[in-house]
Amino acid sequence: MRIDQWVPALHRGDAIGDSARLMRDTFRRWGYQAEVWAPDIDPALAGEGRPYDSFAREVAGAAGDVVILHYALPSRLTADLAGWSGRRVLLHHNITPPEFFVPYDPEMVRICQLGREQLAGLRGRVSLALADSEWSRRELEALGFERTGVLPIVLDFARYREQPNPVLMRQLADQRTNLLFVGRVAPNKRQEDLLRLVSFWKRFVSPSVRLLLVGLSPRRETREGVPLRRHYQDALEAFAWEEGLRPEDVVFAGHVTHDELLAYYASADLFVSMSEHEGFGVPLVEAMLTEVPVLARRAGAVPFTLGEAGVTFEGCDLGEIAEIGRALVEDAELRAGVLRAQRRRLAAFAPEAVEASLRGFLEAL
Repeated sequence: MRIDQWVPALHRGDAIGDSARLMRDTFRRWGYQAEVWAPDIDPALAGEGRPYDSFAREVAGAAGDVVILHYALPSRLTADLAGWSGRRVLLHHNITPPEFFVPYDPEMVRICQLGREQLAGLRGRVSLALADSEWSRRELEALGFERTGVLPIVLDFARYREQPNPVLMRQLADQRTNLLFVGRVAPNKRQEDLLRLVSFWKRFVSPSVRLLLVGLSPRRETREGVPLRRHYQDALEAFAWEEGLRPEDVVFAGHVTHDELLAYYASADLFVSMSEHEGFGVPLVEAMLTEVPVLARRAGAVPFTLGEAGVTFEGCDLGEIAEIGRALVEDAELRAGVLRAQRRRLAAFAPEAVEASLRGFLEAL
């Protein structure tokens, strides 16, 4: 028996691809033949994934074989899964609602709309529909998928115990309060609300504050090479200037290496998320792993991922959010209590816990 995973793209540093590769290693350890297949593979990951175009030629497809589609983008993989003769599993990673991109990227609007349509088209065509959060599972249930379950994104906890980048650590060790957010620069992440927060903090709490924004910048042109007329990060940088924030107050770090990522977490006094749409929220788990207290908007999958850990809020009352944030930074007893709850919550995402769930789902197919 073999278990194959299909992903739309395999890129270094992408949580879905990393999770698929960890799952593949688990399947092999359990004695299955297992591969990860993708139409688009980074050259640096050539040995970690197989080109999807060769799948049909190399895999005969016995009745007992399993294909798992990691669903995050519309692609030809969706139609191919519906026609696959073996057992089919959907693993839904959620798709950003298209309305977030309307002011900036019309093509992304179309892609997100198509992605949601293709997802609904898999109803009745899979043996099992999994999602990486309870929030996303409920979305599948609302779409009419009958057999559903939750399988969190697999993380290698050991990687977060590696050494952070020492040069970056020294650069950030200047007594400022570091507010950190990790996530791609995208309208649904609401980085503009984080800029409003740090501006308020600087004026009314303490001028010695800095916002660290870590994550891939949005593209500047379509797949056909047509430049976008509006760019979300340009709008953010202009807004930061209008708010009186200077480059030393806000760091747009972009995509970073793993040791740099660890340095940002190690230097952070507080992880703050104002995101309005999260299908799971890997950085929430990363913050818990690296002992950074979490303060997050209660939206999307965030409350399901955090459980009883972290501190959540609704709306955008900057005074209230800043006061909670200040307390999490300065009140040692409160901070210690939040960190204890976050450590307890990590048990739900430990590799052995996720592997146990994965084995249960496979045995029930």
